[in-house]
Amino acid sequence: MGKESYDLAIVGAGITGTAIARELSQYNLRVVLIEKEADVSFGTTKGNSAIVHAGFDDQPGTLKGKLCREGNALYERLCQELEVPFKGIGSLVVAIRKSDEPILKELLARGRANNVPGLEIWDKETLRKEEPNLTSSAFAALFAPTAGIVSPHELTIALMENARDNGVEVRLETEVVEIRIHGPRPTVHSPWSIVHSPQSTVHSPQSTVHSPQSKFKIQNSKFKIQTSRGMIESKFVVNAAGLYADKISRMVGIGGFKITPAKGEYLLGDKEVGNLVNHVVFPTPTPTSKGIVVVPTVDGNLILGPNEKGLKDKSNLSTTKEGQEEVFRGAQKLVPRVSLRDVITSFAGLRARAGDDFIISAYPEVKGFINVAGIKSPGLSAAPAIAKYVLRILQEEGLSLKKKKEFNPLRKKIIKFSEVSFEERVKLIKRDSDYGLIVCRCEKVSLAEVKEAIRRGARTLDGIKYRVRCGMGRCQGGFCGPRIIMILAKELGISPKEITKKGKDSKVLLSKTKELRRFR
Repeated sequence: MGKESYDLAIVGAGITGTAIARELSQYNLRVVLIEKEADVSFGTTKGNSAIVHAGFDDQPGTLKGKLCREGNALYERLCQELEVPFKGIGSLVVAIRKSDEPILKELLARGRANNVPGLEIWDKETLRKEEPNLTSSAFAALFAPTAGIVSPHELTIALMENARDNGVEVRLETEVVEIRIHGPRPTVHSPWSIVHSPQSTVHSPQSTVHSPQSKFKIQNSKFKIQTSRGMIESKFVVNAAGLYADKISRMVGIGGFKITPAKGEYLLGDKEVGNLVNHVVFPTPTPTSKGIVVVPTVDGNLILGPNEKGLKDKSNLSTTKEGQEEVFRGAQKLVPRVSLRDVITSFAGLRARAGDDFIISAYPEVKGFINVAGIKSPGLSAAPAIAKYVLRILQEEGLSLKKKKEFNPLRKKIIKFSEVSFEERVKLIKRDSDYGLIVCRCEKVSLAEVKEAIRRGARTLDGIKYRVRCGMGRCQGGFCGPRIIMILAKELGISPKEITKKGKDSKVLLSKTKELRRFR
């Protein structure tokens, strides 16, 4: 495969990378989005609490505090433009012990310092009226009206689609294996960098220090990115590689941080219990965690979790009996009516930890390279603001930006048969008879929706699931899974044995039953 040249390459297509790609797609630039997985959002983005935080939890003066609040303010318009469900239901931090009361007051003061609007402390009477299913021990709560919920994978897909429609090239199943810089390599592998702070380029000693002089300062660098699918040349590189951002950074000689994964386990409740709470319900936080949360989803389910466990293995997404029991106990402390009978599945997500704050940095040692790393919670909330922040850094690095006249900020969602009225269903079936064929009974997903998901880029079972929800109901794909495999195979013109759950080595079918009988 030959070498291709771009103005800018983004490594990593999670919520951060796709938000940056969409922001850059407004300009006359040749941009490529590189992702090693089979689809966008298949990394850390797919496994989180789906909360758009208000911004009261983060320390004032940090990037997390600034960008969480700014990102939160951008969500409603962004989701309207991309036709992604967002619900501004607000959040509660619930006090159940007297020792929790000072924590609420501290969070209230911190939130006001972060300019979070509308914060107030509810008394027991108000809390009981608004959340009747909370534990009787709850006597007060911090209410944040600007908090909300979203579908992380659906938003990531929408960002990618809109960026792609506006000219960004998306390369999936493309792993970056080496980055070479056209010009002398720096001989000093500095642990410091100039990190762009909310106020200036000089931050506190803990997070931002001017870099010591390297022997070489590379001006007008050109990056040669060797991938598993050929060479890519780019003038600028944005590293949004999540759990592997430290590895990508070291490829250009920039060290100073290490990504350590933290695993969080979750339980997902049936839609029958999706209305047990009306807000995002947090316990009072500890110094290291926001705690086990009870969260209604935009699709009507209920999420419980996460716990937190440090790991070494960046691919460990296993769930454990002990972890699930911990999550369930934590959720029951807040909402006693939660029952294991209502749990339809469990899953785990990984967070990319690299210190107390986000690392969003340009480096004098390597001109044109930007790290966007350590984006753990509230990374989902901050993503739209992170994209705008990175844009400003790129301008400072010398990227010339000229707006496109033809930029289209709008993206049309896939019509969901389950969400439209009876009259609209009749019209859809008259227009396309595939709407009359339901392939997923739990979520009422039609054949037409599955075909549209494939047309837009789904190539795996999880790709279909994250676009139209096949396999997300109570049976978890037990009934619709085989049908989806056959539809994928037919539409893609490949053997059913080539269909995977999530790409790579995740094939679902090994061989036909008749073929196995030969070896008896």
